[in-house]
Order: sequence, then structure tokens, then C-alpha cells
Amino acid sequence: MPNDQTLSVDDTLAVLRAVGEATRLRLIALLAESEMTVKDATAILGQSQPRISRHLKLLTEAGVILRFPEGSWVYYRLADSPRGALARDVVARMWSEDAVLSADSERFARLRKAKAEEAANYFAQKALTWDKERTLHASDTDVEAAMLKVVGEKPFQSFLDLGTGTGRLLELFSDQYVSGLGIDASHDMLAVARANLAKAGLSKAQVRHGDIYALNVPPRSFDLVTLHQVLHFLDDPQRALSEAARALRPGGRLLVIDFAPHTLEFLRDAHAHRRLGIARDHMERWLETLDLDLEAVSDLEPQTDSGTQLTVTLWLARDRRIVTDLPVTPSRQEVA
Repeated sequence: MPNDQTLSVDDTLAVLRAVGEATRLRLIALLAESEMTVKDATAILGQSQPRISRHLKLLTEAGVILRFPEGSWVYYRLADSPRGALARDVVARMWSEDAVLSADSERFARLRKAKAEEAANYFAQKALTWDKERTLHASDTDVEAAMLKVVGEKPFQSFLDLGTGTGRLLELFSDQYVSGLGIDASHDMLAVARANLAKAGLSKAQVRHGDIYALNVPPRSFDLVTLHQVLHFLDDPQRALSEAARALRPGGRLLVIDFAPHTLEFLRDAHAHRRLGIARDHMERWLETLDLDLEAVSDLEPQTDSGTQLTVTLWLARDRRIVTDLPVTPSRQEVA
């Protein structure tokens, strides 16, 4: 009987039939490099939008690829499943110097470069205000070092970064996780994140548009969930924490990084902050309500004492459920 990592004869044939056509094989070869939209595929393959859409629909129905709507766009990606793995294996067996595949790959590279330049221009426009906020607290290097230290060096399977922004944490923890997902509500920031991940060659990480208050991810799916400088933008931080906790596997960890309470009112208007920091007692109460055990909390004090500096606090909590927390099945004697 097939298991989670194998396919039946019928499933194998379904995948081979799906990829056994020239255009669909070219699409799979491209998707093995990175996710893309119908518009991307149309530009690369030089075929009509209806034709490309039909081929992508067939691949989706075969379970070889997945589709992710994002506003008015739909992104396609190879499925993280035995069907997707088989399609990826087929691509790996093809000659990389094939004229058609090489031309497709070159056009895809030019397209991604153009997108990266657009994203860089957007980031440059925002950089002045973001850099000003960064000068108010400990350096990014110090904060990232503290995050790596508190999480530790042990590898883990799955990582979820909520409010991923530029995708920086997907890069930061890339040596430790097997698969990573970043979620953000800003299409512009997701464009920046995609460009950064492509530049870093992180094919094991992806980003998706989503609502932090209503995550479209399976429950109990992630070993580490992060919220980096997100909660102070939210009207209801506890609701976001609840969604993050729902995504944790039993024994999974939640890492929250945010500002300690402060009095810098100008951040409300200048940087859209909804809350002037997060108090420790508030966080501890929220975590307890969500059945999360606080394992570590630390502060990164401002580097100067000018009165306009912010303290950064890191909280690490663990889901108190354990893998053996399963429903008890009565013994035969008890039933009798």
C-alpha cells in the first residue's frame, strides 16, 4: 500500500500523463526553479494566456502543482508531495543544455531580474522611513543574533514567519528548517520578499499573501512560528497570537520580537504603530491563555540613553502539548 512518500501505479501514471506534453513539461521545468504566474509563463513561453491557463489547470488537477490566489494574481508552484517530487525528478533527468529549456530559463532569469529591480526601487522609496525607525532601537545585527541564540542551532522541519515583510527571517533561519513559509498582507512587500529569496537561492522557502487574523494554513503544521515587529501594528495582537498558536505542532515554539512599552507618540502617525510597545505582563497573560509555556524572555536595551530609544523584547514560548497527547482508547477489559 502506498505511504505518504510513495505513489500507486495509477497515481504515477496520472503524473506522467500530466507532464507528458511539451508545453507542460516546459512549465514544470520552470516551476522547478521558482513559482510564477500565468502572465510570467505567457511571457516566457510566448503562448496565449488561455493556452497556458489550460495547461496549468491540467497540472493542478493532476496534483503536480498548486495554485495560490494573491489578490488579482494567482501563483503556481510545484506541489510538496510525492506527485510534485516525481515531476521534479523528471526535470532533473532532462539535459539542462537543451535549446528550448535553456531559452526558457534565460527568459525566466531576465524576467526575475526585472522584477527584482522593481522591488528594489520600491524598497528604496520606503528605506528612508524604515531606516529612521531602525535607528530608534538596537541594530538589526544584534536583534538577529539574539533570535538565533534563543532559537538554538537544532534543525527543525517547518517554519512559518507571520508578517514576513522582506522575507528576512526566512533567510536568517534558512540553515535550520526544511521548508519555510512567509505570510504578509502587503503585495508590495511580498514582491520585495520574492526578489530577496530568489537572490538568495532559497527555493525551500516561499511567501504568500494572507490575513494574520485568519491564517490559511493547516493547524499543527509548524515547528517554529515567528512574529517579528508585527504586533505593534495590530489592533488585536491576542487574536494574531491565537492564530499563530493554532499553527504550532505539539511542542512547537513561538518566537515574538517587539518593542517594550514606550512613549514615542509620533510613531503612531509616522510609522502607523497601533500600540506603543507590548508589556511583559500582557504577553505572559496572552501566552497562558493560549496554553503556551514561556521559556525565555530577554530585552535588548537601546544603545544610547537619549529618551527617544526603544527597547526590543524577545519572547520564546512553547506549545505545552506533546506528541503523545492523543485520545486514550479504552482497553478491551474496560469496554467489557
